[in-house]
Amino acid sequence: MSEKSNNNTIAEKNDFFSEVRVSKDQSTGKKRKLYIESYGCQMNFSDSEIVTSILAKEGFDTTSDSSEADLILINTCSIRDRAEQTVRNRLKFFNSIKKNKPDVTVGVLGCMAERLKKKLLEEEKMVDLVVGPDAYRDLPNLVEKVDEGQKAVNTFLSREETYADISPIRLNSNGVTAFISIMRGCDNMCSFCVVPFTRGRERSRDPYSIVNEAKELFGKGYREVTLLGQNVDSYKWTLDEQDNGHEKKTINFAGLLGMVAGIHPDLRVRFSTSHPKDITDEVLHTMKNHENICKYIHLPAQSGNSRVLELMNRTYTREWYIERIDAIRNILGEDCGLSSDFIAGFCTETEEEHKDTLSLMDYVQYDFSYMFIYSERPGTLAERKYEDDIPVEVKKRRLSEIIEKQQALSLARNQRDLNKVHKVLVEGFSKRSNDYLQGRNSQNKVVVFPKKNFKKGQYVDVLVTECTAATLLGKAID
Repeated sequence: MSEKSNNNTIAEKNDFFSEVRVSKDQSTGKKRKLYIESYGCQMNFSDSEIVTSILAKEGFDTTSDSSEADLILINTCSIRDRAEQTVRNRLKFFNSIKKNKPDVTVGVLGCMAERLKKKLLEEEKMVDLVVGPDAYRDLPNLVEKVDEGQKAVNTFLSREETYADISPIRLNSNGVTAFISIMRGCDNMCSFCVVPFTRGRERSRDPYSIVNEAKELFGKGYREVTLLGQNVDSYKWTLDEQDNGHEKKTINFAGLLGMVAGIHPDLRVRFSTSHPKDITDEVLHTMKNHENICKYIHLPAQSGNSRVLELMNRTYTREWYIERIDAIRNILGEDCGLSSDFIAGFCTETEEEHKDTLSLMDYVQYDFSYMFIYSERPGTLAERKYEDDIPVEVKKRRLSEIIEKQQALSLARNQRDLNKVHKVLVEGFSKRSNDYLQGRNSQNKVVVFPKKNFKKGQYVDVLVTECTAATLLGKAID
């Protein structure tokens, strides 16, 4: 009997900004316990690992039970209103814990902290501590202030901070895959997006610190790293002659990719996120030249219509985007995995412009996508300049059409993989049965197969025999 997952591409692959992760139980005998709950993008999860590392040096173990914690932190996302409402509901719950345990400290980290700043302390009075993404080094001082009976806030945005010298404590780790932050901030002022205001200006991290972190992970048994940035393609680091004893030169993202891929053939390398205006043929050729760089690219389109893209300030046209897709297919082949982001019902979007998005999806044939209705965010250019004039019912209907289209494309793309052998990195047991293992292939697709004697962290050749829109199913071959 084959172990089949449900055919829910949206729930399994596209609920990107509502995903939640909590700290695991880690007891090393420290006096205090930290509970940290993280929402949003992969960068937030990576930041929570940095925060945990900083606080471990201050006497905190971690717990997965908020009622046991001395310090409760929630790492937040501001990309959509729904994400912020989720955080507010969780803060109400944490404050109910505080009523029975007055000494517990409740704090907000991340993008929502940066956006609302002191308002969370002074007006909403839901927290003791507010810390922005660039102020995590100050957490020990801020916690001490709260211990002394004060409220504490630091939302200073830095132009230099990359946390390059901090070794993250891997939370919820499967011991096989890990994130490595290669840059912070964003200089792309998309009109719908709050990220430049909550994470500050773009800055890259020393490439040698990135390579060393990847080497350490490989030495500990990890077999895949994902290089993270708001826009990885704009990574740039100029080495002075004095830096690390190396000659002066500039390393771009293609160069960094090659450096990390060169650590060991058994270390898989992924990256996220690319920007259509910046991804270069040099990056694509680097991917082609290294078997261990996964053949998968997340390339957010947001819309398939050039007028809407201009309103979004995406700085590329439909034609430019298609040219980049053609380059990916020409250099990396038709089997390269592709995913995207789409916003349904952006300001003034017409029915014909919505159809342009659907036709772009047909052209590209995405393996999966992250899809949302437009949510106006305070302080963005779109909020200041444009009217959010598409009725909610229309937004929802357009989104359902995008979702339906993607479901069909995902199934068709997965059917192409039938009767083919895929190299799968085992990440653990299947979600539905411990008699099955699951991992991902190079194209970032989940593959499920009978466990036999295989173990987590192994590479296994799997013949795919069945599929849904979300999952490939098969059997290991010798």
